[in-house]
Amino acid sequence: MLVQQLINGLTLGAIYALVALGYTMVYGILELINFAHGEIYMIGAYLSIIFLGFFTTIGMTRHFLFLSLFLSFILSAVFCGAYGYTMEKVAYRPLRSAHRLSPLISAIGMSIFLQNYVMLTQGSGDVVFPHLFPNSEILFSGIRLTSLQVVILSSSFILMGVLYFLVKKTLIGKAMRATAQDKKMASLVGINIDFIISFTFVIGSFLAAAAGMMVAMYYGTVNFFIGYIAGIKAFTAAVLGGIGNIPGAMAGGLLLGMVESLGASYISSEYKDLFAFLILTLVLLLKPSGLLGEASKEKV
Repeated sequence: MLVQQLINGLTLGAIYALVALGYTMVYGILELINFAHGEIYMIGAYLSIIFLGFFTTIGMTRHFLFLSLFLSFILSAVFCGAYGYTMEKVAYRPLRSAHRLSPLISAIGMSIFLQNYVMLTQGSGDVVFPHLFPNSEILFSGIRLTSLQVVILSSSFILMGVLYFLVKKTLIGKAMRATAQDKKMASLVGINIDFIISFTFVIGSFLAAAAGMMVAMYYGTVNFFIGYIAGIKAFTAAVLGGIGNIPGAMAGGLLLGMVESLGASYISSEYKDLFAFLILTLVLLLKPSGLLGEASKEKV
């Protein structure tokens, strides 16, 4: 059914949108495509399993399941924020004044390093997310909406709303927009651009960790390679919406998720990953600035 597939696609698209926001914020600030961002999302999924496993071991999930899930999310996000901060400081900051290709190559190297790091420490096989979340569902006119989909959609839209408010309505958001427009002028008026850039990486990693935990709960398994495919799709979503544009990344993620769900349902699920690459190719050929790329004068 069309409506059912749209709901499934919206759920998937909300996860893509959270990851795409990390790509678009970093591009808006540094004009850098952070290819290692997908690996932060993958690490977030692993960390959520580790922390939830710890809470299960000490018996906390038996009595305080939702508190355990919330704490797993917070701890995963904090650790991923630390990964994002370290990545920016080690792999990108020393190359800030280098040729544009240098940080790009560094991003690819960081992506490969993180993949192998997780593979060596967690194994190359699939890791199962504990099935603890209540499996209730709402049925209406043949349409099924699970409690997990409600949580993913509501959490994603809350996080996107908070980010939009942060960027548009707060002083640090104003500093982020000023840094994106002109780093030199921003530093002349007293903005600490090193802090703003690090803060942007941390916020993007926080959102990627949330997306990683959501996808682990949704599909039930993770492996060290999920960051690569999800990263490509999230990058496609950012380009589709207009890379550097925050509302564009949100819209691009949701649209990509729905297109993928409809394609998998009405054409073939075997080609579902192909739709992201097809959309990326069409956007680059027909509208390189993306759907909302020309509507915004501010990149962040």
